[in-house]
Amino acid sequence: MGCQSVRQAEGPRASAQLQPTTGNSTTGNATFSQVGDKVHVVATVSGLNPGQEHAFHIHEAGDCSALDGMSAKGHFNPYGKPHGNPATAERHAGDMPALKADASGNARLDTTLDVMSVKPGPASVVGRGLIVHASPDDYKTQPTGNAGARLACGVINPV
Repeated sequence: MGCQSVRQAEGPRASAQLQPTTGNSTTGNATFSQVGDKVHVVATVSGLNPGQEHAFHIHEAGDCSALDGMSAKGHFNPYGKPHGNPATAERHAGDMPALKADASGNARLDTTLDVMSVKPGPASVVGRGLIVHASPDDYKTQPTGNAGARLACGVINPV
């Protein structure tokens, strides 16, 4: 059983370095590790509003060239689903749990998600954008969850 766990942990990996959009100080990093048919995501982010939740999404384009992060386009949604809570089946592949900032404005997310992959294919996160938003996600407003401005942007690259 131990060998099987080791083999599953050896799947493809990717990472993103989050850089602030203009006028913001949010930075961080995230890793994406394929574990069986799911993806283990670990993110560490700083420069957030203390004590606040911030929406955290994978976006269509791995392009952070726009000063406001809008070049990353909309949420990654290869299956044409409505925006929703990451705990439900009806959601974008890019819908992830919120970042919850502590009193110092730092957040750590450690979660495992389905409907995305690090492997090549339509659900692959590799080459996509990773965005930290200014507001919490309401998980219902279409198509963005009313998540607000983009505080930081990163490109998910293979490791």
